Amino acid sequence: MRVCHNISAVFDDPNLIGTAGLVPVMALAEKARLADLVAEHVTVAGSAGSNADLKIGSLVAGMIAGADSFEDMEVVRHGGMDKLFAGSRAPTTLGTHLRAYTFGHVRQLDAVGSRVLVNLAGIVPGLLAGADQVAYLDVDDTIRATHGYAKQGSGYGYTGVKGLNVQVATLSTPAAAPVLAATRLRKGNAASAHGAPRLIADAVATAHRAGATGTLTVRADSAYYNHDVVAATRRAGARFSLTARMDPAVTAAISRIDEDAWVSIRYPDAIWDEAEGRWVSDAQVAEVEYTAFTSRKKAEHVTARLIVRRVKRLNPKATRTGQDELFATYRHHAVFTDSPLPMLAAEASHRDHAIIEQVIADLKAGPLAHAPSGSFCANGAWTVLAAVAFNLTRAAGVLASVAHARARPATIRDELIKIPARIANRARRLHLHLPTNWPWQDAWQGLFDAAYAPS
Repeated sequence: MRVCHNISAVFDDPNLIGTAGLVPVMALAEKARLADLVAEHVTVAGSAGSNADLKIGSLVAGMIAGADSFEDMEVVRHGGMDKLFAGSRAPTTLGTHLRAYTFGHVRQLDAVGSRVLVNLAGIVPGLLAGADQVAYLDVDDTIRATHGYAKQGSGYGYTGVKGLNVQVATLSTPAAAPVLAATRLRKGNAASAHGAPRLIADAVATAHRAGATGTLTVRADSAYYNHDVVAATRRAGARFSLTARMDPAVTAAISRIDEDAWVSIRYPDAIWDEAEGRWVSDAQVAEVEYTAFTSRKKAEHVTARLIVRRVKRLNPKATRTGQDELFATYRHHAVFTDSPLPMLAAEASHRDHAIIEQVIADLKAGPLAHAPSGSFCANGAWTVLAAVAFNLTRAAGVLASVAHARARPATIRDELIKIPARIANRARRLHLHLPTNWPWQDAWQGLFDAAYAPS
């Protein structure tokens, strides 16, 4: 391919837009009652809180189009966008709106995000396919690095990086890619499991309302291995699958497993063992009944399954026989769970917890690339809206095609959102003229038709 050199360029067409995919996606947001819910639940006082539904709509649309700062919100104000969307607001106005938020307003926005997801699950077939049988809530947190001294709540977290801590809960099924059931912005020095019981309670409630009426399992890594997380999960009516910390009680339980109980497995795809620094394709699995949290009062002891995967070390150190030899020869990974699945299926299911890492990566590559405000509550509201934008993008992908149903948000944005179009007005009706031979034309048309189909 060679570029033409007999060419000039000028920005002079008021009827062109670069994000035609926002039309069906925001129509989908309207079907999910985003604006109505904001008007009903968000009560920011004063002029900064006026027309909150329009301001929130502008922010979500901008995030879907790829904005990761207030300045980037100009993306919803270019060309002929005002012909297609009413009430878009300037970036400064949007920033002023979010900076007026208190913690209570962020929680109001949480309620909106939860209800939008529930509504999307009802109007987008397949968004949570199979949730009436099996679904998973994955919980994790990440540090969003910040710079300078003007970010409220920033601090040094477990990674040693200064920033803010974002806690997320994703909802998925074996047949459906994850959506975001709950998010929390926390101070940068917050412990991973701080506030997790409340997050889990909210996420499970949302999952149930969204149609996850089958077996629902909360999965998390060892940072969430504590009594409060297990208790909150059980109170909410869900099961748990937590990576157990290798404390003396767990190692003692592993040492009691009979050698004949270990079952050899081979992974279809090799997995990376960080401690060993190598790819692992085979291992052994066994389980034993285990009572956790025995340092607490007896009523708070939890007896469930300890499912253990062991991988042979490359260079076992020379030790005396007995327990030392066992742990020198093998590296062990233990899962504490009340899953009803058979042992091997339960172990494989827990390893799928890793899907949340991709969601976190997608958020950081999108709206959470930055903490855009110095105000902690403004950044908290921004985090909630990032989840709303993520879920709308996921729903759009499901409506578009089988391939887009599991595609990353960046792929959906490039193929379905960032499409140039020319606006024409004929017979009192707006027409979008899109590029011929667009590779994903059929998928886009499927999304458009579904978004504008009668409810």
